[in-house]
Amino acid sequence: MSTPPEPSVTSEEPSLLRQALNVPNMLSILRLAGVPVFLWLLLGPKEDGWALALLVFSALTDWLDGKLARWLNQMSRLGQLLDPAADRLYILATLIAFLIRDIIPWWLVVPLVVREAVLGVCVLLLRHRGFAPPEVTYIGKGATFVLMYAFPFLLLTQGGSDIAAIARPIGYAFTAWGAVLYVYSGVLYIVQTVRALREAPGA
Repeated sequence: MSTPPEPSVTSEEPSLLRQALNVPNMLSILRLAGVPVFLWLLLGPKEDGWALALLVFSALTDWLDGKLARWLNQMSRLGQLLDPAADRLYILATLIAFLIRDIIPWWLVVPLVVREAVLGVCVLLLRHRGFAPPEVTYIGKGATFVLMYAFPFLLLTQGGSDIAAIARPIGYAFTAWGAVLYVYSGVLYIVQTVRALREAPGA
């Protein structure tokens, strides 16, 4: 990766407030606001049905905000930050809640959380050298997509109903595939970071 340093903000770039008020970014902000509600539903009253509905809504808005940003020509720097931030917060919140409720084992949660921690360090290193965060890859987006669809099925596995029996193999398959892709995409981001730091002036 040879990403140049981020350009400075010019007067032609909309203010953060104007960026926040466009439709795609409002959807991302709404999705972010749903994270604490989602955690409360899972860990407080354990209203899995409402938590499931909120998770599905988040997945739909994740798809919709990207489409709208392109259709309405409302791509923005704020949106490039909000969208992956919302995805990662939902994934982390879900992993923590599912771990506490023994829906998924700790050995599955640990590598995914470590992946996020390592990527956080990569972003800090790149910022320090004047680079943008690692570019989002199709594998990374695909991994997020698979995990976001795995989590509703895992919620449906709770209990002994026929629906739970049907959802169980689907949820486990999505979770396994999504976890592998998620960790692999993290390795790709690390490679991008190392290449950028090596190619940086004065490296």
